[in-house]
Amino acid sequence: MSKADLVASHPEATSPGDPKPGGIGGWIRAHRGGVVLAVTIALAASFLAEHYGAPAMLFALLIGMAFNFMSEGSQAAEGIAFCSRTLLRLGVALLGLRLTFADVSQLGVAPIVGVVGMLVLTLIGGVIFARLVGRNTAFGLLTGGSVAICGASAAMAIAAVVPKKFLKEEDILLAVVGVTAMSTLAMIVYPMLFRALGLADVEIGYMIGATIHDVAQVVGAGYSVSDTAGDIATFTKLLRVALLPVVLLTVAIVFRKEAGGAAGLPWFVVAFILLMVLRNSVPLPEMVLTAINDMSRFLLVVAIAALGVRTSLEKLFAPGVKGLALIAVDTLFLLGQAIVFAHLFLL
Repeated sequence: MSKADLVASHPEATSPGDPKPGGIGGWIRAHRGGVVLAVTIALAASFLAEHYGAPAMLFALLIGMAFNFMSEGSQAAEGIAFCSRTLLRLGVALLGLRLTFADVSQLGVAPIVGVVGMLVLTLIGGVIFARLVGRNTAFGLLTGGSVAICGASAAMAIAAVVPKKFLKEEDILLAVVGVTAMSTLAMIVYPMLFRALGLADVEIGYMIGATIHDVAQVVGAGYSVSDTAGDIATFTKLLRVALLPVVLLTVAIVFRKEAGGAAGLPWFVVAFILLMVLRNSVPLPEMVLTAINDMSRFLLVVAIAALGVRTSLEKLFAPGVKGLALIAVDTLFLLGQAIVFAHLFLL
């Protein structure tokens, strides 16, 4: 059987980023429309985020969904698929350069153990809650992981590891919408809640970093209390982000066995780990780190814009509100764990 016959009979053997017959020029012609569309949406979302203070990923998702009519049967379809998969994986890989062990080590032993314990319990709880409402384990890991680690970025990273047959694109977008909404609400409510519980600035910073989903919103909430709270919140959040590769490794191993896939890890998970080691073993110019961090974030915004284009509102909410409610339950479950931990070890 020729390669052409193999591709025709097994289209899943190729990825949206694979060059098509006709060489690089043909590949560019096939993908440029979708790439330009996704990048344009991402730029618009970034502009709106800077001027209105809402997460860029949420804007990218909403704007992208307005262009759903271009997701199939158009010249943009292949480029959109490339952005939603290949660029997603590249953006996740570059997240490895954001982690520094020196920062998270300042927390001490007990808070670090607490963060790890809450992450594990939230993942387990996410799976249990998902099964209770009739969703599969993969969706529970997606929602629980996005709440436990770093919001939309974690949701997209976990979704990139899980085989396609276990998750729909609508599931990914539902998780992004839900975790973004919960994180935004938490940024406003949690500082007041923790102050009402009688916590000092250091404890408030720890609680904010341990419970709010998105990194930017953790920083915003922490520094709205005080510089001390902001510093501790940032360190705590970085620890949660540092656990992302461990979760990705676990999810990849579990689902590759279930899917009967070959042994080994996805390339972007390997790249994530290597970049994390590089970041913590070799001094890199701050200008380079800042540029790569900005690139990683922008690639994720482009990917979520492309995912938005590929999903309609009708399909997104077809399963009902159970998915959004599940993320809210996971969020409250994590908050409850943090409050118990604070009373046992911080007060």
